[in-house]
Amino acid sequence: MCAEHVERRLAAILAADVVGYSRLLEANEEDTLNALRSHRRELFDPTVATHGGQIIKVMGDGFLVEFGSVLSAAQCAVEIQRGMLERNIGIPADRLIAFRIGLNLGDIVFDTDDFHGDGINVAVRLQTLAVPGGIACSAPVRHEVGNKLGLDFADQGDKTVKNISRPVHVYFADLGSGASGGQALSVSSGHTQAAFNKPSVAILPFTNISNDPEQEFFSDGITEDIITDLSNVSGLFVLSRNTVYTWKGRNENLQRIARELGVAYVVEGSVRKAGNHVRINAELIEAASDGHVWAARYDRDLTDIFEVQDEIAKAIVEQLRVKLLPEEKKAIEQAPTESVEAYTHYLRGREYYHIASKSNHLMARQSFARALELDPGYARAYVGVAFCDARLRSQFGVEIPVDEILANTERAIAIDPNLAESYAARGFALAVAGNRAEAVRAFELALSLGPDCHEANRYYAEFCVTDGQFELAASYFQRALEIKPADYGAPIMLVNVLRSLGQTERAESYARLAIKKAEEEMRLHPENANVACLGATALAFLGARDRALEWLARSLATDPNDINIQCNAACTYALLGEADRAIDLLEGWMPQVGSEMRLWFKNDSDLDSIRNHPRYLRLTEISD
Repeated sequence: MCAEHVERRLAAILAADVVGYSRLLEANEEDTLNALRSHRRELFDPTVATHGGQIIKVMGDGFLVEFGSVLSAAQCAVEIQRGMLERNIGIPADRLIAFRIGLNLGDIVFDTDDFHGDGINVAVRLQTLAVPGGIACSAPVRHEVGNKLGLDFADQGDKTVKNISRPVHVYFADLGSGASGGQALSVSSGHTQAAFNKPSVAILPFTNISNDPEQEFFSDGITEDIITDLSNVSGLFVLSRNTVYTWKGRNENLQRIARELGVAYVVEGSVRKAGNHVRINAELIEAASDGHVWAARYDRDLTDIFEVQDEIAKAIVEQLRVKLLPEEKKAIEQAPTESVEAYTHYLRGREYYHIASKSNHLMARQSFARALELDPGYARAYVGVAFCDARLRSQFGVEIPVDEILANTERAIAIDPNLAESYAARGFALAVAGNRAEAVRAFELALSLGPDCHEANRYYAEFCVTDGQFELAASYFQRALEIKPADYGAPIMLVNVLRSLGQTERAESYARLAIKKAEEEMRLHPENANVACLGATALAFLGARDRALEWLARSLATDPNDINIQCNAACTYALLGEADRAIDLLEGWMPQVGSEMRLWFKNDSDLDSIRNHPRYLRLTEISD
């Protein structure tokens, strides 16, 4: 038997990974993979080769590179990060690809099948400590580089890292005005610059530990308000609500969550609400060490809820040693309403609105209206009523005067002229009224005020479909999905639009994604009949006939009288080649809906197979 060949050598090791890779794949697998291939082909691999490096391992979103010289490894790392900064110009913050890089000098042990050694382990741990777009290095690397590259280094001191017995002395490279490690990653106009030299934090959804599981909406509202408060602090980089909510209900290691989200700190907590009393636990955790930086428990009367939210936000700011500007302090202290009862009704209304049935929209409207009775100056509650009324009129044919819907959007705008959702609701109402040119202006204003406003992107996308502007619709549906990765409707709508554009392969990719998201939504909300009927159309498109019919039956059994479900059932039957069955449903559906849905009917690619059917042609005469 031959002895196993083992080789050991001292080398500079560069470890790199893509920040939030799983999240990016979930939001848009095809575009993420294409972008990463492009970055590797055009920047990463050529830069490694230029500096004499050798990629010794690729792990999907991670790379290990060996160099014979510490200086070469550092030059390579700097060029990659500066190059990525330029390549990410104009890319929205939640879509861009950013690398974290760790540099170490140490032994690599090569054997027949693999390689290992503390040199590699330390490089990988340094990479996890680096900020997105930045470089973390060990003391030997920092001292070897010295002043040769004109870099400054921020001394982070000794850090205890996983699976390494001794502390590692860590330095962050400050890449200067042209770089990413200590500078902002520029994103498209209208987006806040994600300055990755700032402390980065994710506020995870607070857990509802009340005896009543229906109080979930209240714990969600508290989480979102803390996110909103901290997002107003210029010295922090705070992940959006829609990004962190992809982790709701998932029992994962906090260090893994932080790694996937690309943040240095995580906030988690719980809420127990009982009568007029509330108990909130909150803690701030440093991801690298899994150490608790701060924790607090608040036992208060419910009327103190806004004060507690302010205290939590200010405590996090203080612990992260961030300077709070006077206007930021004022914004944190500004409560959305003076009435805790109005706030509770608003949160309840938002929870109802999540499920797109007629009954849920009516209950949501009732909750928003009750919030307004308690506080007539509550802008977001006016927006909630307007969205409900526009949807009820358009999708369910409820006779609600358009002037009344528009008046509610105007009241919201008068109270808060910078609230993007108000203009999105106005655009929706104007579309329902048939004032399409004004609707476009309202949607565009909403997007200029809030490029990351999910409602503005989603409802404008739907408007574009009714206008036959499929390329625009595709871009806004895709953006809505990126903003809110849990949105099961957006990828299903994308399937529809991409088929209209003749992009069958992309449509199939989004159909598979839509089914995955629909399954998760049905797990969380089994009472949501709308998700099963929408998912049935995606399954039918993919040829999964039995499963499509099973989902459709589940949807109809849950809410058999919902005309929106009947419409989607017609789409499923049309995709499965059952024309008469589809048209039977459409004949019952058509007289009950508003003008916007009739325009959708004309542009819905689910119905392409029955366009020439004589009964369908008679239906188009009715829709005119």
